[in-house]
Amino acid sequence: VQLQASGGGSVQAGGSLRLSCVASGSIATPNVMRWYRRAPGKQRDLVATIGSSGNTNYAEFVKGRFTISRDNAKTAAYLQMNSLEPEDTAVYYCNLERPWVSSYNFWGQGTLVTVSS
Repeated sequence: VQLQASGGGSVQAGGSLRLSCVASGSIATPNVMRWYRRAPGKQRDLVATIGSSGNTNYAEFVKGRFTISRDNAKTAAYLQMNSLEPEDTAVYYCNLERPWVSSYNFWGQGTLVTVSS
């Protein structure tokens, strides 16, 4: 399984970006897709989660600003990021896993989001 993340870039505070993550290979369902981020000098944080049925969860620091969605036909996940803040600057990683199968856990290469004030 391979994950290809894209959509990062540089924006000013208050702007928006949409990240995409497309999975290819032997995709098992159901599965869970997540977005994580790692800011410079900080640990990796979970940003948002979406299951195969579309159920979602968000970190408190993005609630109301970010929206995760997915297209099961394409095995793709998206992260719409609005009202971006400088604190959102990070490398964003997508993840696909089946939490009940420890070996089924895959990561994308990361896409950099830079928000300037």
